[in-house]
Amino acid sequence: MQPSSPVPGSFSRRTVLAGAAALAGATAATTAAVVAPAARAEAAPAEAAASGAAGAGGRTVVFRDVRPLAAPDPTDLVVVDGRIARGPAPRGAKVVDGGGRIALPSLVDAHIHPDKTTWGGSWVSRRPASGIADYVAQDVELFHSQRRSVAERAYGLMAHAVTRGTRAMRAHADVAPAYDLAGVEGLSKARERLRHALDVQIVAFPQHGVIRTPGTAELLEEAARSGAVDMIGGIDPSGFDQALDEQLDLVFGIADRHGVGVDIHLHDRGAKGTEALRGIIDRTRALSLTGKVTVSHVFCLTGLADGELGSLAAELGDLDIALTTVAPSDSLVLPIARLREHGVRVGLGSDGVRDSWSPFGNADMLHRAHLLGWVTDVRLDEELTDCYRTAAHGGADVMGLAHADLEPGAPADFVLVRGECLPQVVVDMPQRDMVVHGGVVVARDGEFLGRGAPTGE
Repeated sequence: MQPSSPVPGSFSRRTVLAGAAALAGATAATTAAVVAPAARAEAAPAEAAASGAAGAGGRTVVFRDVRPLAAPDPTDLVVVDGRIARGPAPRGAKVVDGGGRIALPSLVDAHIHPDKTTWGGSWVSRRPASGIADYVAQDVELFHSQRRSVAERAYGLMAHAVTRGTRAMRAHADVAPAYDLAGVEGLSKARERLRHALDVQIVAFPQHGVIRTPGTAELLEEAARSGAVDMIGGIDPSGFDQALDEQLDLVFGIADRHGVGVDIHLHDRGAKGTEALRGIIDRTRALSLTGKVTVSHVFCLTGLADGELGSLAAELGDLDIALTTVAPSDSLVLPIARLREHGVRVGLGSDGVRDSWSPFGNADMLHRAHLLGWVTDVRLDEELTDCYRTAAHGGADVMGLAHADLEPGAPADFVLVRGECLPQVVVDMPQRDMVVHGGVVVARDGEFLGRGAPTGE
């Protein structure tokens, strides 16, 4: 979530993310279309839904009068057992009126910290901070000052994300002696309450450091052993923990022993960052963890010369190491198009939302797609469309999910909005009038419907 190198002057999430030194070079625009490794999804259910007639006895819903991907002419979307199906629906199928709205793939938040949020609670006034240690201390103070549990706060934020069209998220939970496993346990409870509406992966994230904070390594091991987390995290093994090999050996060892993935926050730039990235690449190869490792933020890539970037991207692509960005600024957003040339999966995320670090954030991935376009200064329709693809399919690739691309066999995860075309939707960010997950309406007009809510007609 946050990097390890303070900068002079006023501190904020943005200045912390900017790091201690200015980067040379311009950021790359996200002009290439996202090409997804859809083979990661389970093929059999998709094929069955795509080829099976809608009258095969499954649960069938027809979303009438919708415009898939802003097509000029409205049509019907037929959903059988939670997947898009071919052909007309049988008589008697449930019908939901789309009112001519655009149907768009639901979005994926590939990097968010719901355990830290104050969303839905009283306003919190933030104090000045002079460095990472201050922020971490304020995290702990805020945690102990909250009357609502992690589970309640996280549920409120995650349910809100659903109303904005999010179908899945990778949620990082702080793990440290100051919290024990309260963050992991809280996110687990929220995930269970939302399993009908949201797919969630949980990362045990050592915000306080793995090596520098005694007891953290044991908690990471316990989290992995419990089966409650999908991934083990790390943070700036050189800049923050000052123990590159020790941290990476420990984190990758836990992942290897317990069969979980790895998702490491890497904010270090320059030689420290690239050295850590190469250490991650080496361990991914040595432990045969291909496809199970993600590196978040990865600011060290944004300032590289094209040749070195291409070389590292080729290794990342060969080992199927995924990356995430939160598009914090024009100089820190990943060169998505260049990375895609080498088959690197890149997702987009919200990061922190109204926590002790910043009063900003809203867990709205359409807004994040808008920000991605804003910071990369795009203006063409295809560029704006690709911002949406990154927020939808890029995150799905990182999480290993099938694309919700409205094609036969795809998961019936989509949002209905009023608009003219997809680029205009990215710019104007209209209300999500209806959110559908697995063929079930889970939110209407910005309100979460909760478990078992009726689809409605």
